[in-house]
Amino acid sequence: MKLVFAGTPEVAVASLLALAATEHDIATVITRADAPLGRKRTLTPSPVADAATAKGYPVLKTNRLGDEATSQIAALAPDLGVIVAYGGIVREPLLSVPRLGWINLHFSVLPAWRGASPVQRAVIAGDALIGAAVFQLVPELDAGSVFGSFAEPLPAHSTSGMLLESLSHSGAELLLTVIDQLAAGTAQATEQSGTVTLAPKLSIDDARVDWNQPAASVYNLIRGVTPEPGAFTMLNDARLKILDVSPVRAGDADNIPTIGAGHIRQQERTVLIGTQTEPLELRRVQPAGKNAMTALDWWRGVAADEVVAS
Repeated sequence: MKLVFAGTPEVAVASLLALAATEHDIATVITRADAPLGRKRTLTPSPVADAATAKGYPVLKTNRLGDEATSQIAALAPDLGVIVAYGGIVREPLLSVPRLGWINLHFSVLPAWRGASPVQRAVIAGDALIGAAVFQLVPELDAGSVFGSFAEPLPAHSTSGMLLESLSHSGAELLLTVIDQLAAGTAQATEQSGTVTLAPKLSIDDARVDWNQPAASVYNLIRGVTPEPGAFTMLNDARLKILDVSPVRAGDADNIPTIGAGHIRQQERTVLIGTQTEPLELRRVQPAGKNAMTALDWWRGVAADEVVAS
């Protein structure tokens, strides 16, 4: 089939490369416009743009799929539109341009976690399962019938970044299976059923840690917002990024002192921070204006018996 592919971040690259290895014709790749990155705010192509250029595909860079983009895509007369984390909304008349419409690879088992941050929200909520689904795009958010899906246990200590890396590859395999079935005329879609949960985009405010929550909830939040938007806390009016924490090991629990929520202190060779319940071990942090470092190296520079984060 003749395809148009829309995607932007690294998590979409595996799907593009998997499609590139098939006999399907990728007529164009749609991605968001170059964005300013780094301290120098240098305009940088998206990971999908880089991958498409390396493969020699035409690239349409746009943040809005309006009339102009619709005309360009319609001129290609595609059989199918494929979306993986593009970051924009496909509306009519573009929705009906491809002969078979558009399908979307979404990183949850729908109808759970419809929206922009399904993996992050699943980790924050403490879900037991993670997965992906390929569904028919419809005007309502992530509500179309599902052609295929899978679910697997959510590893207890994985960050959302780790999970997205893994799901990008297993999801690409699912996507290829569905596209081949659509090409063969054997694909079957099933309407979504079950409880709908929403996964709106995470803001930086969502990543601020509330140490007055139980340790399990704090741990899930930090993993869920790692690497983006990145967990942080405030210390003496300065932001301290929390890059890595771990629960207290079962064998050490009897030796851990009771610590107030947000209180930080050293215990032998570990740096602990209190929550509503048991403390967590700080492993890596990044103080404002400095490079990332181990929590122990950072604590040596603090030169205090105890400090309080908020």
